[in-house]
Amino acid sequence: MKKLFQYFLSLCLLMLVLAGAAVGGAWVWMNRDIDLPADKVEFIVSPGNTPRAMARAMNEAGIPIWEDGFTWLARLSERDKLIKAGGYEARRGDSPWTLLERLARGEMVQRQLTFLEGWTYQQMRAALRANPDVKQTLGDISDDALMEKLGSDIKAPEGLFFPDTYVFTPGTTDFEILRQAYQQGRQVLAAVWAKRQDDLPLKTPYEALVLASIVEKETGHGPERTRVAGVFVNRLRIGMMLQTDPTVIYGMGDRYQGRIRRADLQADTPWNTYTRAGLPPTPIAAAGRAALLAAVQPERHKYLYFVSRGNGTSEFSANLSEHNRNVARYILGRNQ
Repeated sequence: MKKLFQYFLSLCLLMLVLAGAAVGGAWVWMNRDIDLPADKVEFIVSPGNTPRAMARAMNEAGIPIWEDGFTWLARLSERDKLIKAGGYEARRGDSPWTLLERLARGEMVQRQLTFLEGWTYQQMRAALRANPDVKQTLGDISDDALMEKLGSDIKAPEGLFFPDTYVFTPGTTDFEILRQAYQQGRQVLAAVWAKRQDDLPLKTPYEALVLASIVEKETGHGPERTRVAGVFVNRLRIGMMLQTDPTVIYGMGDRYQGRIRRADLQADTPWNTYTRAGLPPTPIAAAGRAALLAAVQPERHKYLYFVSRGNGTSEFSANLSEHNRNVARYILGRNQ
């Protein structure tokens, strides 16, 4: 009986020693620097990832980490419940524990993507496709399907995504970035529409967006935006054709190769404001805040025409004879 007790005691001591060694080994491992191949190595935690899947993603990215150890460390510390999907980085000097803590705190790496004022929807989609940190999910989705996915009652996507700089983490989807731009566009348009002049010939915020897109494409000279908008508002009031080249260019699509010929001005499309009265059916580009404000708060004047001076500014006139003289001077290069 005594020998049996001694055997049992020895077994318990051995188990304690082994447990202590295991705990000690685990402590050393969780606090030892990870041998990284570079100063910083980025990886992505996908939605729904388990701790083991996270560890596997790290190993695939070049971060050598013990999958079983990381899994148990995350679960026993309950840090796995705090980790959100997104892009993260391991830094030289990180231990498994400090890396897990960074994940639990949500310290994601960030990227920026800028949609420029005056860009078309297709240019925005191209920028999303070209960005290696954006997860591609939309493929060749149709315009109707995209707008339905966004919950919009407007079928054409043009002009509905606000031009701005968007901050995101690697692995963010193209749809999520477009969703942010769409929601911001709605918010900005609503705020601007609330500041509109009372007697505008614009019935809806969408019509203001269409006009703002034309103003955006017609002038890059900030001080002239409200004056240019005033020209188009004056024309709308009297039922005069808008006759603005950027709408013709938009309607031409891929046929536009850098110049407009007389035949192009005469070729009817839904966006040709030389052949169709009123505003075109959709915006022709993304309008920034300044262009939107110009559309709803245009300068009050009597001008009906303007022509580029060739230096980024425009010459305005109230009648056709004055306009013809300005065209002769600034476009044809002769004085009359």
